[in-house]
Amino acid sequence: METHTAILFLTEDRVYKLRKPVDLGFVDLRTRQTRLAACEDEVRLNRRLAPDVYLGVADIRDERGRPHDHMVVMRRMPADRRLSELVRGGADLTGELRAIARTMAAFHERCETSPEISRAGGLANLEALWLEAMNAVAPFCGSILDAGTVDEIGRLALRYLAGRGPLLAERQRAGHIRDGHGDLLADDIYCLDDGPRILDCINFDRQLRVGDVLADVAFLAMDLERLGAPAAARTFLDAYREFSGETHPASLEHLYIAYRAFVRVRIACIRDHQGDPDAAEEARQLADIALTHLRRGRVRLVLVGGLPGTGKSTLASGLVAAQDEWALLRSDVVRKELAGLAPHVAIDVAPGTGIYSAASTERSYAELVTRARRALERGQSVVLDASWSSRRFRELAAGAAKETGADLTQVRCVAPTRIAVARIASRRAVQACGTGADASDATGAVYASMAHRADPWPTALDVDTTASVAQTVAAAARIVD
Repeated sequence: METHTAILFLTEDRVYKLRKPVDLGFVDLRTRQTRLAACEDEVRLNRRLAPDVYLGVADIRDERGRPHDHMVVMRRMPADRRLSELVRGGADLTGELRAIARTMAAFHERCETSPEISRAGGLANLEALWLEAMNAVAPFCGSILDAGTVDEIGRLALRYLAGRGPLLAERQRAGHIRDGHGDLLADDIYCLDDGPRILDCINFDRQLRVGDVLADVAFLAMDLERLGAPAAARTFLDAYREFSGETHPASLEHLYIAYRAFVRVRIACIRDHQGDPDAAEEARQLADIALTHLRRGRVRLVLVGGLPGTGKSTLASGLVAAQDEWALLRSDVVRKELAGLAPHVAIDVAPGTGIYSAASTERSYAELVTRARRALERGQSVVLDASWSSRRFRELAAGAAKETGADLTQVRCVAPTRIAVARIASRRAVQACGTGADASDATGAVYASMAHRADPWPTALDVDTTASVAQTVAAAARIVD
């Protein structure tokens, strides 16, 4: 068997791995000494996860006994228990995937970390890795790869990173940056009766092995998707989160899966150059996986506004319920929290007075945007439910989106005045009976006052809320997407 850096000779019960004397830029094995060091490192590092598989290093000597080369000697694993073969067979692999996740969680717990290692998870290093990966695939754009796809991958990845400094710093402080495996592929995992054997970690460059533990397991998730098993990838990642106690935003998971796919794009392109007839198509498939995850991982800030009674709170709640781990912040709730009131305590004051004065409104919107900014910096998308009748407050939110690399979408709920006023009256009646509670204190007078003084909102996309809730949410979701 042949890889881009080695030739493997298989006997009945052994595998002998001979390094190629190649220089691929990221690995230089042209001298016997570097190949020996690579063999010794491979055995030492892989014994962390498969001590009974990596048996040692054998010398290849000429007829005079002089060393000519070196080979890693391994116990041969049963081919029918290889994870990639099991996936292709379509079996239910929940138990096997959970066992792998448990093994990786325990492995990461004992993996080395240090201030130096932690720097690998920082913003500057991740940006450098993405730029390096983009430069590496640039020669293949226009021949194997679509240039537009590669450009969008780079743009989305760097934009995500630019706004996520606080999230990455928190990952570093929490000790999530470790000297891990670095190359977790389904071809190198064997599911045996007494547990998985995980082989072939990166040994030629520590910088490619250290990183966020989430990036480590994202490699296998990416590979399972490449094999056509996205549900298996989800099962594995969920199990890893369970066994490790890991917490992270979904967007960071998407980033790391995309990065792992993009790194493999380069390797597939190299294999195509070496004559592999299937490698070019695999490179394009991996690029598509990377782009899909970066698009899904975009951080969003959605302003849902409109006059009272137009259904903005219902729409905002429906949008959040339909998405993955999005946060919902309501100006009505924030306003009362700042005033020391419970959200559902009814306040009956004239428009523009009390907690609805200009100063109170200013504080409420400032706090609303501050909370949104914190969530966006940590990779969480946010829906902000407020009237957004002031241009100045909308500009404040837009600034937060720009500074955190978030996509800004502005949605205005619209409904005929008679319907909006009827909704307000119905809500007030329910509140008066004590059978329902809502943070809104809007009245017909408030509606009239806000309609009179609202600034134009030309950047908003209108959603008619007179249809059913499901139809309205679906219409807004199409705008946000």
